Amino acid sequence: MKRLYLNYINSFKGLSKEVWWLALITLINRAGTMVIPFLSLYLTKDLGFSLANVGTTMTCFGLGSLLGSWLGGKLTDIIGYYKVMGYSLAMSGLLFIGLQFLQGFYAICAGIFVLMVIADAFRPASFVALIAYSKPENKTRTVTLIRLAINLGFSAGPALGGIIITTLDYGGLFWVDGLTCIVASILLLFILNPRKVNVLDTNKTDTPRSAYSDMPFLIFIGSMFLIGFAFVQYFSTVPLFYKDVSLLSEFQIGLLLAMNGFVIFALEMPLIKYMEGRPWSKITYVILGLILLGLSFLLLNLSTWSGILVLGMLLMTFGEMIAFPFSNAFAMDRSKRGNQGEYMALYTIAFSLSHVFSHNTGMHAIATYGYPATWYGIALVCLLGIVLLLFLKRIIKKPINN
Repeated sequence: MKRLYLNYINSFKGLSKEVWWLALITLINRAGTMVIPFLSLYLTKDLGFSLANVGTTMTCFGLGSLLGSWLGGKLTDIIGYYKVMGYSLAMSGLLFIGLQFLQGFYAICAGIFVLMVIADAFRPASFVALIAYSKPENKTRTVTLIRLAINLGFSAGPALGGIIITTLDYGGLFWVDGLTCIVASILLLFILNPRKVNVLDTNKTDTPRSAYSDMPFLIFIGSMFLIGFAFVQYFSTVPLFYKDVSLLSEFQIGLLLAMNGFVIFALEMPLIKYMEGRPWSKITYVILGLILLGLSFLLLNLSTWSGILVLGMLLMTFGEMIAFPFSNAFAMDRSKRGNQGEYMALYTIAFSLSHVFSHNTGMHAIATYGYPATWYGIALVCLLGIVLLLFLKRIIKKPINN
């Protein structure tokens, strides 16, 4: 037991203090986005919106996220990651506070759209910051640490949000959400100012190229969209399967989803540290993660026995733990040959697009063809992603395309 503990602690060693501060800022920021899980409840309960209006509002949410990711990448290449992150955190904090004062369907749609444009500009800028603050050999573990911060933030946020709504109502939720973003921006201002910190990775080209002209990277982005398309089903259609077919209670479904977060927290960092020492490429690891993700859907068609559901969740979790850190690290390495903000914006946009299309597609597939055919279809999506990645591996071995 002591050896396991020491191995776990050692997996965090070697990361720069700037990365740890960025992880703390990310944790505060993500825990502060507690409005998001309760947004649909707020719109229906407090504002009296119809379900159709809520759907339209959430579409504005997704479109704002897409534009914000693109804009954040562009601005990062123009004014730098530090300014983009600072302005994004401070302005989104003010917008979160102001959102509670908007009335009417169109005003709310516009407010949420603008809020997400500003808030999600943070994401590509933060990836470029990771490139600067981490040593090249620690890149994948750096991404893993930030993922842990995001997972902890998303876990704590809804719980804190429920307490705040109970004690202060929804207005208090907007205030706390906004203030946490402002606190994160103040931490960024005083601790991660480029004039005061060391830039550890300066290895980038003097003649940057556009990410849109990098065909291997565009193929990679296509595979990321497919991975995201399959992955997010576990947070929309799969819980419905647990309830309708496997007849699990909400409590049991919650335990399955909580297991995902616990396994990630306990095992992801030591797993990534171990895999970094192996001779496999980052793309090979992403393929392995995608194989595990696809198998998790095929398992759902074998039986409704609860043990199969647990095994499927574990396969998905390990697939996520392997595919996402190594795909992120590949994108950051590739971005050194061009406009880094543009590269990382495309990476985040791939997952934003998967959110826009996958939930709706999965729901319609279940309604039209049923659960078994839908799971086979999602496994086919994973297979297509694997084919794209195998093609990518073949391309990047050729010097002319490297």
